[in-house]
Amino acid sequence: MISFSNLNSLSLTTIIFSAFVSTGVARAGVGVDPLTEVLDSTGSAGLGLLAQAAPSPYKDGGVRFDLLPLYLYEGKTLFLRANRGGLKLFSDNAQRLDLFLEQRLEGFPVDRLPSSLVGMANRDSGIDLGLSYRNTQPWGTVHAEFLHDAGNTSKGNEARLGYSYQWRSGLWSLRPSLTFAMRDAKLNNYYYGVRPNEARTGRLSYMPGAGVNTTLGLYGAYDLTQRWQLLGGVSVTSFSQGIKASPIVEKGVIPALYFGAAYNFGVQQRGWAQDESPTYFKALYGKATEDGCHLIKILTARCFATNTANPTSIAGIQIGKTFIQELNGWPLDFVGYVGLTDHSDRGLQSNGLQLDLFMKAYYSGFAWSQKIKTRLGLGVGLSAAQRVPYAEIESGKTGSRLLNYLDPTLDVSLGDLIGSRALKNTFIGVGVSHRSGIFGTSSLLGNVNGGSNYIYTYLETAL
Repeated sequence: MISFSNLNSLSLTTIIFSAFVSTGVARAGVGVDPLTEVLDSTGSAGLGLLAQAAPSPYKDGGVRFDLLPLYLYEGKTLFLRANRGGLKLFSDNAQRLDLFLEQRLEGFPVDRLPSSLVGMANRDSGIDLGLSYRNTQPWGTVHAEFLHDAGNTSKGNEARLGYSYQWRSGLWSLRPSLTFAMRDAKLNNYYYGVRPNEARTGRLSYMPGAGVNTTLGLYGAYDLTQRWQLLGGVSVTSFSQGIKASPIVEKGVIPALYFGAAYNFGVQQRGWAQDESPTYFKALYGKATEDGCHLIKILTARCFATNTANPTSIAGIQIGKTFIQELNGWPLDFVGYVGLTDHSDRGLQSNGLQLDLFMKAYYSGFAWSQKIKTRLGLGVGLSAAQRVPYAEIESGKTGSRLLNYLDPTLDVSLGDLIGSRALKNTFIGVGVSHRSGIFGTSSLLGNVNGGSNYIYTYLETAL
């Protein structure tokens, strides 16, 4: 059973965002918010992927390529957009006030440290607590934000003031944007300063102090279909004079190129599919697979071996709400899930909780489904662990608390099997709880090349 005694005074919401702290990035602090605002204001969810190419601001850092998974949700009071999530304190057609947590996309690269930073203490990505106000009028949108380092990483603050204009023609939409970011000395000194004990020949002790960064961007989207959108954009960020003069900074002006795609599950819908649509409750138990028994082997029935040398297990619950029923008349449903899993690491390390947020597609159009309903499911989303599971750091592997989440499953109706109409919407099945760093290509996920697989059995019922 799940042991909630593993939770400290932080809430589950804090767990998912505190997991961001373990990642390391090498960006110029350019926000991706304009590219992730592709959903309806309420009742929408989406998934996508955004690629970025930009030169590192640090000397000898080269050009950086990064993948940013887009986990998108817009509800009446909650929202999630890539590296930002929070509460809507007020929202109408013109104005919006948000309280949010955001991963700061700055820091030293963890996968390939340039020579200019050798011998310096690592500068980590941090978590900011922020307040955002936005006012949209026919002549454009003005926005103001204040961010404070909530994770005690840089202990710095930043105020942003910006303007954007949404232009749309047919399937195209474009958004030019101008943002001024006023950063205090603590923030700039942490990411671009050189401490006295880090000084050496060619790298003098230096503190850039407070300053203003300016970002000019052009972001766009193209509607491939009612639900698929192509995303793209370019931006240029000019650092303050203090940052430009830093001995570890090579470029004072950082261009960036973005391109990607997103799928919107809730276009032209308000709320869930229907008020009477089923809510799912699922209980699961599983064991970690042995090293080398990866997801592809499991899905192709070439490996089901669990780890017997250092056995670890999971037990969890998931609650899901149907988002779309019978998409376009097909036997295809989409369900949004939140899951809480307890890792039993059997004394190898302290146990920990895992919070999963994901969207799942179910296909039930098999020839025999009229007699025994069979569902093939695939969930995709985000997984945040209270601590990195032992299965992911065994043998000295690098881990990250925040990873991509996949949940492939196969189940059948228990009621159809035993001839009970009362249990027709109760399912028994098998699945794989899969956490992955997308082959080390995503700084948001800690540049982790690996993850974990737990083969599990489950019982799920719809109410």
